[in-house]
Amino acid sequence: MTAANSSAISKFKLPADRLAPHIMQAMEALDEAADKVSLDQRLLELVRTRASQVNGCAFCVNAHTQAAVEAGATAQQLATLTTWREAPFYSDRERAALLLTEAVTLMSQAPVTDELWAEVGAHFSQTELAELLWAISVINVWNRIAGTAHPWPVG
Repeated sequence: MTAANSSAISKFKLPADRLAPHIMQAMEALDEAADKVSLDQRLLELVRTRASQVNGCAFCVNAHTQAAVEAGATAQQLATLTTWREAPFYSDRERAALLLTEAVTLMSQAPVTDELWAEVGAHFSQTELAELLWAISVINVWNRIAGTAHPWPVG
């Protein structure tokens, strides 16, 4: 892709929310449901931010980085989120959630294995795993809307 093509793509805007409001309403309801879980809000926002980074969605990275700060994430965690495997600023539970986040987000590159589920499952109950999977799935949908159609401005 050339620089000219890249800038042309980034200028495209499709107000998907206004053009299909019934779907937007359903998505917002799903998002609200995925937020009403037993998981810690800080953990959820780290997961949402990391999935958004992987997907290259600037709108969502910005929104969820701010939400992560409000939920208590540290500056060190946010500064090193792309390198969470090497950074010492995450608990084992957070690492497990980030591992699942990347595996689900990148599942087209490799399957989510039984071994990965066992590793992540050592830190979460079955209900928490289900809630985490829903949260990861919902943010991936948002990333695909915001990161491709660019219906909302960043910032």
